[in-house]
Amino acid sequence: MTDVIHAAGAVIWRGDETSPEVALVHRPKYDDWSFPKGKLKAGEHVIAGALREVREETGLSVVLGRSLPPVHYLKDGRLKRVDYWAARVSAENDLTAVDEVDEVVWMSLAEARDRLTYEWDAGLLRALTAAPLVTVPLILVRHGLAGSRSDWKGHDDRRPLDADGLAQAEVVAAALAAYAPGNLVSSPSRRCTQTLKPYATAAGLSIRKEKLLSEPGYDAKDTLRLVRKLTEPTAVCSHGKVLPDLLGALCEGRIGDTHLRKGGFAVLHHAEGELVSVDRYVT
Repeated sequence: MTDVIHAAGAVIWRGDETSPEVALVHRPKYDDWSFPKGKLKAGEHVIAGALREVREETGLSVVLGRSLPPVHYLKDGRLKRVDYWAARVSAENDLTAVDEVDEVVWMSLAEARDRLTYEWDAGLLRALTAAPLVTVPLILVRHGLAGSRSDWKGHDDRRPLDADGLAQAEVVAAALAAYAPGNLVSSPSRRCTQTLKPYATAAGLSIRKEKLLSEPGYDAKDTLRLVRKLTEPTAVCSHGKVLPDLLGALCEGRIGDTHLRKGGFAVLHHAEGELVSVDRYVT
């Protein structure tokens, strides 16, 4: 079945990691209690869609953590897939009801299990607490589309993103905002810095250039050592000839396919310096 309905949402939590509260929403149309979610708009990235739905249904600003298992079910005879993330509140405003939601409540995990209408949401609660809630993201980004290397007449480091690549950079910016990295590190190549520029501009951040992330400057040991020192939320942009080896080394063999498409990115979630999970996305 290819005609899939795509939606996104989050299990939002606040408070202490050992005894968090989670946000549930009530939908009067269905008289059910669930986690905030909604259908993606045409062309909308799944991460941007999750942030939008959370904001529209709860009024909350959140920072995403690790992904949770997607939920699948039939909706009017069509398969519906809902992608979810653990999401920590970063700003809490007055909860304002919208058309689809007439109540938002905070509950303990035990209270939420009793209140949730659907069994798949109870499964999300179990997944939420199966690994650390507080994680630090390291985001590895492959630069966006930049035309043909053979058609470019100048130095390859000066080859810019093409129109599609510039559009990808905007999508990357929206996705990066979900993880709020405060540190940006890039290959000096123009196409790499351009990929991070929209997010850097929006967040008021500078981009640190590192030759070890470039194609000619890459050194397996030294580049790995450089990236392992990045212990705060960070986005790193590099090349298709660098990232597969780097991603494989950082994951220590925990994932098989380490290829990233142009404009794609991987989010490595760490807790107390240990790798908890890896999520990969395309743009």
